[in-house]
Amino acid sequence: MGCVLRATDPGSVTIDLRLPGGGERTLHEDVLDGLTRPFKEIPPKHFYDTHGSELFEQICELPEYYPTRAERAILESYSDLIAERTGATELVELGAGYATKTRTLLDALPVERFVPVDVSEATVRECARQLVDEYPGLAVHGLVGDFERHLVHLPEASGPRLVAFLGGTIGNFPPGSRRRFLRSIARTLGEDGWLLLGTDLVKDPRVLEAAYDDAAGVTAEFNLNVLRVMNRELGSDFDLGAFDHVAFWDPEREWIEMRLRARQRQTVHFPNLDLTVHFAQREELRTEISAKFTLPRVQGDLAAAGLELVEWLTDEDQLFALSLARPAP
Repeated sequence: MGCVLRATDPGSVTIDLRLPGGGERTLHEDVLDGLTRPFKEIPPKHFYDTHGSELFEQICELPEYYPTRAERAILESYSDLIAERTGATELVELGAGYATKTRTLLDALPVERFVPVDVSEATVRECARQLVDEYPGLAVHGLVGDFERHLVHLPEASGPRLVAFLGGTIGNFPPGSRRRFLRSIARTLGEDGWLLLGTDLVKDPRVLEAAYDDAAGVTAEFNLNVLRVMNRELGSDFDLGAFDHVAFWDPEREWIEMRLRARQRQTVHFPNLDLTVHFAQREELRTEISAKFTLPRVQGDLAAAGLELVEWLTDEDQLFALSLARPAP
């Protein structure tokens, strides 16, 4: 279902709601699956209600969190090249948030329609209102949904399409799921579409761990927000003060893990699900993995999805990379 909001300029805004009841998310299946395993985990997409999105915007400005600055520097340096290569008139951003970095692409590309995809309806609406004010004549078709499940609901491409999946979010997927998801993106591109993929690169573990455990404690609050989301949406009774934020580098898998560690034995009730979950003292709930990449790994993942790497773009310090890819001939 969609609703059109009137703008004061020639642009238009369409908001397409694809989450149950127009809400921010239903996560009961992930809880029933992930919190009943011997090793408990919950997907990181459940951080991002409206409050979680705001916290992540704060994280992006922290001194320890280099990915946003590095990725923005790449976009500023190479946006004209991206425009020349793709000629895209439609820009789709997965996990768009407030599209703060994407404006660099909107300034460079001849974009007629922008399609932000995000789980927060409030964020999509605010993003859309801002953009139609800033870019007269731009049409915005917001999709409120989970990009893992709702890519099939993207509007039909209005011209050459560029799908931007920025911020290193692809690293939240384990290898098999990552390649499946890239294949699902590839199916939305058509013959003349492109993918712009942001990946964080392997580097000094001290730099990586600091980025996920900042001195101000914003990332810790962001991590704990998943408990707040479960309490609100599922009626659970997590005590947010009874868990500690944990972030560490796994050198074998080359990824960062974030977990929540129980300070003492406790029992959490989910009355809406008729579920009771027990935590031992110091037992951990994994809330995120964030894989880090090398050029060969990115090339392999893209090739497995039927995509061809055309441009490998990095910042001066080789902290982060943007890959511009298209369907393989």
